[in-house]
Amino acid sequence: MTGLLRLVMIGFAVVAVLLFYGAGSAWRHQNRVSSLFTLLAGALLLALSMLCAAISVGVRGYRVFTAEQVAATIKTEPIGPHRFRATVTLPDSSLHMFDLAGDAVYVEAHVLKWRPIGTFLGLQTAYELDRIAGRYQSLSDEQQRERTVYSLAQHKPFNAYDLAHYWVLRPFVDAEYGSATFIGATTSGSGAGGAGGAGGGGATYEIRVSTTGLLVRPAVTR
Repeated sequence: MTGLLRLVMIGFAVVAVLLFYGAGSAWRHQNRVSSLFTLLAGALLLALSMLCAAISVGVRGYRVFTAEQVAATIKTEPIGPHRFRATVTLPDSSLHMFDLAGDAVYVEAHVLKWRPIGTFLGLQTAYELDRIAGRYQSLSDEQQRERTVYSLAQHKPFNAYDLAHYWVLRPFVDAEYGSATFIGATTSGSGAGGAGGAGGGGATYEIRVSTTGLLVRPAVTR
C-alpha cells in the first residue's frame, strides 16, 4: 500500500543529503546566500521525507479495501451467565482470545479515506480493527455490570488515524471515521442486539468491512 510512498520518502531524503552537501560546499566558497537557500531547500525536503515516514508508519496495520471483505472471524463460546469467550481470527491467520462480559460481541474499527494526492503517493482507502468488547442487551446492565474492552489494533509509535487530525496531514485526508457493529454472542441471540445471557450455544460470525463501514454476517460453512 505504501511502496510508492517509501520510494518518495527515500528520494526526498537522498536529495536533501545532496543539498546539505552542496550548502556546505557553497559556504566554504563564501557563497553565503546560495548556501542558505540550498540549506533551506534541503531542510524542506528532509521535512517532507519525515512526513512520508510518519504516514508510512502510521498506516502500518491498516488494510486496503475497495469492496466488502472479511476483516475477522469471531467464534463465541458461553462460559457463564453474561460471560463468553471470543476467539478472533484475523486475515493474517493470527488468533486472539478474549473473555468478555455481556450478551453480545461488539467490534470497532478506524477507516481512512485519502484524497487523490494521497492516492498518488500510494495510499488507498484502508481500515484497522480497533477494539473488541462485550455488550449487554439491557441498558441497566450496561450501566451497572462489569465492562470488558480489549484492543485489536496493531501497536505502533503513532497512528495515522490520530495524525489525520493535524494540519500536516489534512491535505491528504478525504475522510476519517469510526465504525462499529455488534451481534449476540450465542445462537439464542443471533440477531444484532439479541439477548445472549447464559442460554444458547456459541456461534461463529464474520466481521466484514465495506465502503459504508462494518457489518456482521453468520460465517459461511465450507
